[in-house]
Amino acid sequence: MTLLSTLQLAQRWLAEDRDPQTRRQIEALVAANDTPQLELLLRTPVEFGTAGLRARMEAGYARLNQLTVISASQGLAAFVERAVADACARGVVIGHDHRHHSAVFARLAARAFVDRGIRVHLFPQIGPTPQVPFAVRRLRAACGVMVTASHNPKDDNGYKVYWENGAQIKPPLDEGIAASIEAHRVPLSWDVDGIDAHALVTDVTAAMLDAYYAAAAQLAQDPALNRGTALRYVYTPMHGVGAPFAARMLQAFSLPPYVPVPAQIEPDPEFPTVPFPNPEEPGALDMAKAVADAQGIGLVVANDPDADRFAAAEKQRDGSWLMFTGDQLGTVFAAYVLEMARARGIPDARLAMVNSTVSSRMLAAMAAQEGFYYADTLTGFKWMANELVALHAQGYEVGLGYEEAIGYMIHDHVLDKDGVTALAVFVQLAARLHAEGRRVGDYLESLYAAYGYYVSANSYFVCPDPAKMDRIFARIRYGPGAERTAFARAQSEPPLRYPRTIGGFPVSYIRDLTVGLEIGDVDRLPAALDVAGAQYQPKFPVSASSHMITFETRNGG
Repeated sequence: MTLLSTLQLAQRWLAEDRDPQTRRQIEALVAANDTPQLELLLRTPVEFGTAGLRARMEAGYARLNQLTVISASQGLAAFVERAVADACARGVVIGHDHRHHSAVFARLAARAFVDRGIRVHLFPQIGPTPQVPFAVRRLRAACGVMVTASHNPKDDNGYKVYWENGAQIKPPLDEGIAASIEAHRVPLSWDVDGIDAHALVTDVTAAMLDAYYAAAAQLAQDPALNRGTALRYVYTPMHGVGAPFAARMLQAFSLPPYVPVPAQIEPDPEFPTVPFPNPEEPGALDMAKAVADAQGIGLVVANDPDADRFAAAEKQRDGSWLMFTGDQLGTVFAAYVLEMARARGIPDARLAMVNSTVSSRMLAAMAAQEGFYYADTLTGFKWMANELVALHAQGYEVGLGYEEAIGYMIHDHVLDKDGVTALAVFVQLAARLHAEGRRVGDYLESLYAAYGYYVSANSYFVCPDPAKMDRIFARIRYGPGAERTAFARAQSEPPLRYPRTIGGFPVSYIRDLTVGLEIGDVDRLPAALDVAGAQYQPKFPVSASSHMITFETRNGG
């Protein structure tokens, strides 16, 4: 294939694009002869992966815009029609959040599906992400699409795909969809006028939301206690869609309404009071805490903008605020889910809970002591949800899936993070503890006393340079120095030279999902070892296209 020049790429874009805004951007760059920026926007298409698409909203094949959404939808529709039985009749569920362009992106997706004769179950108004995977399961749809960038900065958007089981797609589906997108790259239809009234489009909002709240309300434990609680709490949706959905879910649990954060309660795609609308970020809940302090309230709860994540903070007896980490909330939810399962008569051995491999091992300690089934998975709910689907098929009851990034799946009606249900379940627990004269922090301390103290210290660095990232990981795998392994692989490959100590503690376990290695008792084995055998292959999938290394040390770190 002949590589197009920068100008040829720009000319192709202008021949295909019908959005005046993005056309003007490329036209201005061509007029300015800004080759580097044109290359950045046009050369490498935005990549479709297991998370679907996510990128900045602007012109170019590398970004999210009307043209790339149409291409993605055409490719997805063609793939679903081939891969899913009765896809046209079963249809696709489509929803969207409140971000700039989300509504038109959702309707462009709907157009691509109806043009192939595939029914569309549409949520025409803004809504939370969990409504889409719920509807996919309830309607037995062929797939689902949610247009959202969750808690990303305001200029980003995303295109999230669910498969027919209601969980996010996982390999190799992403590869098949990506190939289909490339085969159907050229946009065919931009017309969204009247799409909501199309014969193949049905507004499913009322029916699906009624069913969603009814399903979640099965987790309500003591409606009389909930109704009579004196607990007060402040809620913020972080300028997102969550407020009316959280209010109705709380009502379904017979819980009193929240005290809102007025400046953050309405959907606003500009996110004016928070530079990064993620409730995990330092300072993100300061405004909510200020409202709580002013009214003498000791509990703050929050959703991220698309309401699939949940966060909480609680005032302690000394007047300080405890901002619960994702792992602390996961531990609290796990213990409460176990209580609720026992109240329903579910044997411990039939209950299954999972978390991601980067989350706390405290859940594993709980499982070992209490007897429920535990598994860890790769990072992301696509792995956890599909693992729980498989466990359910084996006869297990789905209890909990969680990841440390404040994502919680508390029942299997939604096979993804569900911040709205998590919020109601958490407030219900807080109401019971309040009646007992206790706080959630006290409940957490009782869990530490029972299962051991686990500490999580998560952080990250942003590295937009893939070549630099490769060099960083190469130094970890093949670095210099005497205190390194010398693991031999195939004859043509260099030995793996991982550090044998970290922070002065001996490394006891290494898993590298980029090269394909999993080995325990590293500190009790010789430094030079042949690891080419099958016994050193990881249980998790290996991908050479991304870096992931896990170290454990003998002190339990």
